[in-house]
Formats: sequence, structure tokens, C-alpha cells
Amino acid sequence: MKASVIDSSENDVNISFNETDVATLYIIQHELLKNSDVDLAGVIVKHPLTSECWMSVNSKSNPYRNIADATDTAIGVAEEIKAALSTDIRIP
Repeated sequence: MKASVIDSSENDVNISFNETDVATLYIIQHELLKNSDVDLAGVIVKHPLTSECWMSVNSKSNPYRNIADATDTAIGVAEEIKAALSTDIRIP
């Protein structure tokens, strides 16, 4: 995955992601929207034939920190799911 900042200010950031799946960004967006500091978190597929996606975050605090925190939370949830599956279901 390649990420580059399109533009940013103190409370806004727009990031372009290449070589990624939009579903991953949707999970992060979901976690962002749970944060009361985040006013807007949007994800779009720039073009259906490319793997470029854009994320826009507007926050009352630091949008970069909000994205990092949302990503950490999403990873934690995925780890909980993995642990639940490995203890309850035999994985061959």
C-alpha cells in the first residue's frame, strides 16, 4: 500500500491510497466515526479500474492521530476475532 497526503491543514487531511482494497479503509472509517472529535470521515474509490482510494478526515483534534487510533482499534478487533476463531473452531 502506498499513501500520500493530497492536502492537509490543522483539522483536515485528504490522503490518497494506492494498491489497497477499499474495504480496509471502510473499516478504519467506521472506527473514525465512533470518535466524537471526528466531524467527517469519508472514503471513495477514485476510479473503479484503478486501485486508488481517497480518505478525507475532518477533526476537532489531530486527524492523523485519529486515523492512527482508529487503525489500532480495527487491528485489535481483528485480533479478537482471530483469537475467538482459533479457540472455538479448529483451523486446519
